[in-house]
Amino acid sequence: MATKDARFYYKGDRLKPLRALCQVARLGSVSRAAEALYLSQPAVTLQIKALEREHGVTLFERVGRRMSLTREGEQLYELARPLVEGIDGIDTEFRSRLRGMQGGALRVAAGSSTILYLLPDLVRAFSEQHPDVQLALENVTGKDGLALLRSDAVDLAVGSMLEVPNDLDYAPVHRYDPMLIMPLGHPLAEREPLALEDLSPHGLILPPKRLTTYRLVDLVFHQARVPYTVALEVGGWEVIKQYVAMGLGISIVTGICLREEDHQRLAVRNLSEWFPQRSYGVVVRKGRVLSPQARAFIDLLRPGLFERRGYDETGHSGR
Repeated sequence: MATKDARFYYKGDRLKPLRALCQVARLGSVSRAAEALYLSQPAVTLQIKALEREHGVTLFERVGRRMSLTREGEQLYELARPLVEGIDGIDTEFRSRLRGMQGGALRVAAGSSTILYLLPDLVRAFSEQHPDVQLALENVTGKDGLALLRSDAVDLAVGSMLEVPNDLDYAPVHRYDPMLIMPLGHPLAEREPLALEDLSPHGLILPPKRLTTYRLVDLVFHQARVPYTVALEVGGWEVIKQYVAMGLGISIVTGICLREEDHQRLAVRNLSEWFPQRSYGVVVRKGRVLSPQARAFIDLLRPGLFERRGYDETGHSGR
């Protein structure tokens, strides 16, 4: 005769259904969770249903094409995530502690501007201090970079964020002023005082609309009820600077992209009176166990940042 708990046959291994819960919650899909766990979709579905029967609640609901946690599911996920990630990370963490920084790999996601202007000195210093660590930079921006973080395809990301999702932790490190760049001798270069309305007659060269810079410029002009025109959309700060120097328009850029030699071909004015600063910093997935390599990289960006963000020695965030 079957016992009362026979239907909860997954209770023999408490970790499996909790791991399935965490993967479905993180990836939003049973099929993607099954791929990540090297299981069949029915196996993952059975594990989720076993948890739901055991606790008498519904853990997921379908929102569009995505599986989203219910309120009860969120509570169980918050309890299960550190346990699952702690167990799953034991082997990696143990090997890392045994060998210290001798070997291993570190994958960092960053956009083109971050890789070009912010990271070169950091990458050089990290490579010199840890020559046995295989460092890979994934050149991605926006949602693509966040997707890599959420799927653990990268250890961390470095870049600029205006809005921080609840499942990520963003620690700003550097801040840069917004700058107006013009060809040398441009009439706006010497105008005093300079008003936002003075930019209206001049065509702007901006990054594509899908990028944060364009949306931010558009927001500021609309909030101030000042009209503006776009002369050209083109990607990459170096290309924009070149086209501005050629006299094809003016642009509003972040100070991170300006170098000393740029002042020989461009007129530059600070626009912080109207446009906000842009911060650049470290993005990690909450709850992820950061490797010694990742912590060393973060400390090179700003010593002590790791501790100030509330992470314990295992890399878990206590916030």
